[in-house]
Amino acid sequence: MKYHSLNNYLQDIFGEKVYKIALDGGFTCPNRDGTLDTRGCIFCSGAGSGEFAGNVEDSITVQIEKGKERLTEKVKNGKYIAYFQAFTNTYAPVQRLRELYEEAVAHPDIVALSIATRPDCLSGEVVSLLEEINLRKPVWVELGLQTIHERTVEYIRRGYPLPVFDEAVEKLKKIGVQVIVHVILGLPGETKEEMKETVSYVGKSGADGIKLQLLHVMKGTDLEKDYYAGKCRVMEMEEYVELVADCIALLPEDMVIHRMTGDGDKKILTAPKWSTDKKRVLNALHKAIAEKERG
Repeated sequence: MKYHSLNNYLQDIFGEKVYKIALDGGFTCPNRDGTLDTRGCIFCSGAGSGEFAGNVEDSITVQIEKGKERLTEKVKNGKYIAYFQAFTNTYAPVQRLRELYEEAVAHPDIVALSIATRPDCLSGEVVSLLEEINLRKPVWVELGLQTIHERTVEYIRRGYPLPVFDEAVEKLKKIGVQVIVHVILGLPGETKEEMKETVSYVGKSGADGIKLQLLHVMKGTDLEKDYYAGKCRVMEMEEYVELVADCIALLPEDMVIHRMTGDGDKKILTAPKWSTDKKRVLNALHKAIAEKERG
């Protein structure tokens, strides 16, 4: 098993380290605007998982410039990926999407566009727009799958069946964009075998990359209510590290691992608190993966 990290992938493609700048395009979600529901997914924070995104009141160009300023200690004259992160970033009239995406890719320091969305929010018009922009700069589409298990899907209020995900991957691969799939490990009621089944499914789906996300319990969510009611638990660091190493071993060697844990905003994170020590967690993950590779 060879671990194909995002850093190595970016070095191969762009010849240097590349940084993501998280943007807020002012979107909502069909799980919040009443189309499917008004409550959102059970784990989703009030910011639509965009706590680290830019200020929605700023233009996309200003958000990019401010993002670059925040990274000045790490990088000088670097290259960046414009990451539309908050809520569902294909959920708007196509003309509005065009304005936002084109403003991002027009920036000379942006080398790629990454768009986080739902598989059920990819109309033919949107897919055509993505295909068009992909001819100018690489486009990545990040799909929120989280799990393949219907029991969990109902509990987390995801709002679409598995075949919709399969169709979305097929449509996106047909136009040549990179597909990255988000999976949450530790969802309530799932066994480790079920979590590995989801990861294995993604590995065979045709997707190019995967984000393995530790379940975070965030303040103000329905998941937090269940957590305090004793209806769900969060994993300890050691069991999570072991699980991630097992999951990566199930994936194709050419699948890019975009994330192995995830960041929860400390101000609104209820649990697990150990996840805030990112350096310690990543060191443990790298060690466990290396040991797995050695057999």
